[in-house]
Amino acid sequence: MPLNQKVPTWFVVPAVLAVLSLILYRITIVPGDIEGAKNILALAKTIPTPVVGPESIEFDPQGEGPYAAMVDGRILKWLGDDLGWVEFAYTSPRRGNCSRYDVVPTCGRPLGLTFEKKTGDLYICDGYLGLMKVGPQGGLAELLVDEAEGRKIMFANQGDMDEEDDVFYFNDSSDKYHFRDVFLEGVSGDPSGRVIRYDKKTKEAKVVMDNLRCNNGLALNKDRSFLITCESATSLVHRYWIKGPKAGTRDIFTKVPGYPDNIRLTSTGGFWIGIHCKKNLIGKLILRYKWLGKLVEKTVSLKYVIGFINGFKPHGVAVKISGETGEVLEVLEDKEGKTMKYVSEAYERDDGKLWFGSVYWPAIWVLDRK
Repeated sequence: MPLNQKVPTWFVVPAVLAVLSLILYRITIVPGDIEGAKNILALAKTIPTPVVGPESIEFDPQGEGPYAAMVDGRILKWLGDDLGWVEFAYTSPRRGNCSRYDVVPTCGRPLGLTFEKKTGDLYICDGYLGLMKVGPQGGLAELLVDEAEGRKIMFANQGDMDEEDDVFYFNDSSDKYHFRDVFLEGVSGDPSGRVIRYDKKTKEAKVVMDNLRCNNGLALNKDRSFLITCESATSLVHRYWIKGPKAGTRDIFTKVPGYPDNIRLTSTGGFWIGIHCKKNLIGKLILRYKWLGKLVEKTVSLKYVIGFINGFKPHGVAVKISGETGEVLEVLEDKEGKTMKYVSEAYERDDGKLWFGSVYWPAIWVLDRK
């Protein structure tokens, strides 16, 4: 074709639009890289679950497990490759219409799991029912508290036990949204999240932190002098001082890359934080500007909200931070989501193995660091 011959408009316009769309997609949708991240999580062993969403995992005082909190309201126990999963407990007696794939509110939705070492009791934060407990033999859990300071506990999320003081601290992530609408809670800018202190002896539930945006994970530090809780909406990790000269005060402990979920203390005093996904530009804009978040909440289905925030490419990330300074010590990821997706928790065992839960995927994973 001669150089001076014009290219037809019908060809140029679509080509330009295609290039611009690709550029726009990469700028706004594709998650950014995290400096220093190690792309090794695809090497983890996958253990499928018969139900979707093992959001939290826990090991009992004898080291058995893991136990996993599932979307159908049950807690399952892993007995190894030969025996697989068995039912251990459940949070609601109403089991008639429970789904293995979707949340049914009447069935409950267990989230954070915490074993009390001296009794073997399992404490369960249920995203619909409140704070619950079941004995070492499992079965139907009993409700401990579903209200604090005159306000209904709408979204119990994750907690941790101070066994010396017989106190359990846990998150109530919202007074407007339940678990099923957690992403809508994040984009709405709702600041109604709080941390609740439950005294096992007096049965009193007291609010110790409030005005939090989608506070998700919670863990006590090694000497139980403070707790940390992370806001999924802002990536901020807040600290509340329990003991010492700063007792009763709060500050910002650190900020993590990505949108954080559950927190687990390590035996050496650090913390692992499960990261649902890395950040992209459109997610940052939605969460930064409340008017845009409100618009998204009212006009975009939850499926697409999740897709926009994770770049329509579910992947796995976990961050380890210092228990003293909050400094990010290590970032592990499955950049392409080949093995891990929607990571909600990273749990480090003394044998060097890292176990991972997922809020939406039918699997847990284990990575042997040794």
